[in-house]
Amino acid sequence: MTRHSLARRERHDLCDLALALGEDADTLCGTWDAKDLVAHLLVREHRPLGAIGIVVPPLAGLAEREMARVRRRDFAVLVERLRDPSLLTPYALPGVEELLNTAEYFVHHEDLRRAQAGWEPRVLDPTDESRLWAAIKVAGRGLVRPAGVPVRIERTDTGATATLRRGADPAVVSGLPSEIAFFLFGRDAVRGLSFSGPQERVAKLRRSDLGI
Repeated sequence: MTRHSLARRERHDLCDLALALGEDADTLCGTWDAKDLVAHLLVREHRPLGAIGIVVPPLAGLAEREMARVRRRDFAVLVERLRDPSLLTPYALPGVEELLNTAEYFVHHEDLRRAQAGWEPRVLDPTDESRLWAAIKVAGRGLVRPAGVPVRIERTDTGATATLRRGADPAVVSGLPSEIAFFLFGRDAVRGLSFSGPQERVAKLRRSDLGI
């Protein structure tokens, strides 16, 4: 993993955009502003107790308290800390960074981008689309669990498919991996996706609270 991996480039681009827009900029993460988003990412990587609260809903208060502590610091300082992860966090390790941060930072960069007026989808390099595809084939199994229906995803650029939840007559999501990733993380601001399969299963998938 080099400094120029997709995960690291998305991290740096998110930081650049956050500084350009300012700490009060809107995001697609509910009521969070840009500072909340940066604080969330820092807690995820540097505050183990708070990180547990991110993935275990009953312990969400731990994450909220840690985020509140982090938010007390100057925004520019927080952004620069986020820009280059400390070697003390496992997220800086090449294999871990690729596995856990590729989709995470792409989605959160887009959370900031797509919350702004006039946003347009980016055209990603096919290699980067493939990196996102690899990430969502693994993470997507957990992301679609709340829907409780069989799910298959399909790349419209290559025709490749992956089963995220087994079962007959799945709901099928077709599009570029980048847009599928954004949908699987529970976002509505997607472009170019199509859905097929049993109507009731597609409807349940689309109205479910997907993501982490």
